[in-house]
Amino acid sequence: MGGRRAVTSVLSAVLLDTHAWAWSLTDDPRLSEAARRAIGSAGVVYVSPITFYEIAQKVRLGKWPQMEPHIGSLPDLLLEQGGRAARFDPVVCTLAGTMDWAHRDPFDRLIAATAILDRLTLVSADPAFDGVLPRLW
Repeated sequence: MGGRRAVTSVLSAVLLDTHAWAWSLTDDPRLSEAARRAIGSAGVVYVSPITFYEIAQKVRLGKWPQMEPHIGSLPDLLLEQGGRAARFDPVVCTLAGTMDWAHRDPFDRLIAATAILDRLTLVSADPAFDGVLPRLW
């Protein structure tokens, strides 16, 4: 599992990692063509609620100034894109905390747990997810 793979058919649903969603909002050229195709053709595009927190925190700390203009409208932007908030519940949180994965980033752990539980392909440039769940980039 994990690693890069070609998009050969329409995925029923994908989960966007924080940077993938932000880059889709800003039409950032770092968003790969495979990611763009997956986002455009998926039946449902999900974003984890923890993504909103991660963006807001990084804006507040001055680590992501490019996202500052969007901070007040993130929920509306997701709806305008036709996306949906992924579930965020005790089951997701428990799996994130108990996964046998050395990666310590709590945002990534929660996003990975969501993808695993809901059997979603993760759209992410981050190779830290490889070997943990299917990742498309």
